[in-house]
Amino acid sequence: MTPIQASCLPLIITGKDVIGQAKTGSGKTAAFGLGLLNKLNVKQFRVQSLILCPTRELADQVAKEIRSLARRIHNIKVLTLCGGVAFGPQKGSLEHGAHIVVGTPGRIEEHLRKENLNLEHVTTFILDEADRMLDMGFQSVIDKISNYLPNKRQTLLFSATFPGDIERLSKRLMRQPERIEVDSHHDTTSIQQILYEIQEKSARSEALLAVLQHHQPVSALVFCNTKVLTEEIAAILRESGFLALAIHGDLEQRDREYRLVQFSNKSLTVLVATDVAARGLDIDSLDLVVNYHLTRDPEVHTHRIGRTGRAGATGIACSLYHSSEAYKLELIEGFTGQVLERQHLPQLSSMYKPVLAPMVTLQIDGGKKQKIRPGDILGALTGEKGIAGSLVGKINIFEQSAFVAVERMVAREALAILSEGKLKGKSFRARKVRASI
Repeated sequence: MTPIQASCLPLIITGKDVIGQAKTGSGKTAAFGLGLLNKLNVKQFRVQSLILCPTRELADQVAKEIRSLARRIHNIKVLTLCGGVAFGPQKGSLEHGAHIVVGTPGRIEEHLRKENLNLEHVTTFILDEADRMLDMGFQSVIDKISNYLPNKRQTLLFSATFPGDIERLSKRLMRQPERIEVDSHHDTTSIQQILYEIQEKSARSEALLAVLQHHQPVSALVFCNTKVLTEEIAAILRESGFLALAIHGDLEQRDREYRLVQFSNKSLTVLVATDVAARGLDIDSLDLVVNYHLTRDPEVHTHRIGRTGRAGATGIACSLYHSSEAYKLELIEGFTGQVLERQHLPQLSSMYKPVLAPMVTLQIDGGKKQKIRPGDILGALTGEKGIAGSLVGKINIFEQSAFVAVERMVAREALAILSEGKLKGKSFRARKVRASI
């Protein structure tokens, strides 16, 4: 077990309210997931656990992990309720019932207000990344949701930081909580932080290209401070030959999901994101994080760089800064207790060819509605005269479509297999997803 799991699980299992303070990627989802599953009664088909998350991506990630933890328990239904997707289908799913509901505060409150969701049998209420929810202005919504919950319940609150707002929230919602703090700051020994000073503010995009050329990451996450800037930077990177896309809050849910799929399965080299969009991303083996601008909040800086160097791996976090941003550096170095390494900006080469993403994503026009499962796709690709299973990467199934990552060298062959063959006895259209949208 991770430290947060070892410290929290015994308390959760005994029914105590718990405040867990730990960084992203510490294993807290499994801690509260195992706790709620331990006391869940499958025979009682009603909502017994409610989990609030700040973003759709984190809610999807949490629901996915709980389903994985519960895979040996038959007939458990986990329902995700988030904004940005159609309301009607969610209402229909609620009419069929669920054991565990995971969602964002706004959409949960809307279903409660319209009497689609009944929480009177909830025994476990969980707030994941509570600090981020308060940062996003959900404090009053969380209070409204708590009014629908029974007084006799277990409340678990997890947060990377513990500002005054979180303390006040915990006092309103919790009863004599046990507070566990485990490694609240990122392990800086696994992350090499590098500062690159730019002489002119207008040269920032060229500096980013030079940094990416120098480090040659297979998978890089670039942080920008605004939604508009993410799209602008992603476009500049694509023009320079990088497989890059942006992710931010103004995208439609489908577009967000599709872009995240490509990045997490190693079909994109660079994802350009805002802080809100990047919180809770389920991404393994991230080589490089780049701060296009320094953030004013040193805690946000630690969250950004902590996207790399996870689970014992090493990583590199680079930050671009202009002399006018010196005060931000002082805040960050004061908060972390580190003097960050300064290096000269690498030279930008016009002859450089960006590293190609190792995988290619193929999209199939069929998904959960057509009862397609990952095993069906893997079986089709690796059947007689097919490709080796080791060349197939992540498979993601959505309602009306499915995505499979394959090694670049067999992409054409894999596409032919899916286009000419059958899944579930039916033919489905398949195509290569391009990182140029």
